[in-house]
Amino acid sequence: MTVQEEAGTGAEALEVWIDQDLCTGDGICVQYAPEVFELDIDGLAYVKSPGDELLQAPGATTPVPLPLLTDVVDSAKECPGDCIHVRRVSDRVEVFGPDAE
Repeated sequence: MTVQEEAGTGAEALEVWIDQDLCTGDGICVQYAPEVFELDIDGLAYVKSPGDELLQAPGATTPVPLPLLTDVVDSAKECPGDCIHVRRVSDRVEVFGPDAE
């Protein structure tokens, strides 16, 4: 089963965000998907825009590029802080992360 099938998304657009209040600064997400995640000077992880800009606003989201979907999902699954949320853009339902059903 593919990650997309597991999420029930098909080719549906997904976005990811990080809850910095729960972030441990471990950096696993950056190891999995440095194109999507970055550790800032404060030691916490943030998502990056498609243009590689660090998005520091609370709850800021960024699209999950399809080629990196597995890496982003793996980072959510391995995150020690359970702070990475992957959700469908269309209905904002979390498909991977601590609030996924």
